[in-house]
Amino acid sequence: MNAVITGATKGMGRTIAVKLAQAGFNLILCSRSQHEIDDFCQELIAANPQIIASGLKTDCSNPAEVKRFANFVQQQFETVHVLINNVGVFHPASILDEEEDVLATQMQVNFNTAYVLCRAFGRKMREHKAGHIINICSVAALNPVVAAGSYSVTKAALLSLTKVLREELMEHKVKVTAIHPGSTLTNSWEGTSIPPDRFIAAEDVAETVLACLRMSPGANPDEIVIRPLEGNL
Repeated sequence: MNAVITGATKGMGRTIAVKLAQAGFNLILCSRSQHEIDDFCQELIAANPQIIASGLKTDCSNPAEVKRFANFVQQQFETVHVLINNVGVFHPASILDEEEDVLATQMQVNFNTAYVLCRAFGRKMREHKAGHIINICSVAALNPVVAAGSYSVTKAALLSLTKVLREELMEHKVKVTAIHPGSTLTNSWEGTSIPPDRFIAAEDVAETVLACLRMSPGANPDEIVIRPLEGNL
């Protein structure tokens, strides 16, 4: 089985990649550092010699690089069984007070990247009558965060894309899932004094992804919400 993961060398993406490699998935990854990708792929292969792992440096804020990554994947894998749109950027600010390019930047990374990759690989999945697209959305897609207004807008757009694709691909036996994590302990919280048990662990999201992929052929997990036990931060 072949899987593609965006934003895969840090945080949730890295943990998802480790979990899928352990489950025997071949992987193609992207992040903004080729050195980090190469080192991580070597680490994954060393721990899981039965898999293939490679990747391409991709700045997802650059549409041309996203398309280049899609082409790279198609050259490496004849079939993509799983697409995990994980890459994301978060700029906390209210809509009325943020800089003018904040929405555009987050829309490109958080939404447009997924849109391009869903089209590129969703068409192939439709042809093959099989596949699974998992979009890592956010609880902000369900309940807007005023202090992160544009981020909430982009994640709501990603959720809408997920729902449309779910309906569009249903008859072709392609699964589409939205996972909505709340506050998750990743590198973005580095240095915080907040206790770890106030967060979701990245491992929780990775386990959820794998659980989705292991469901029976007739089951589609439409949306899964994961919140910290004591509420979001």
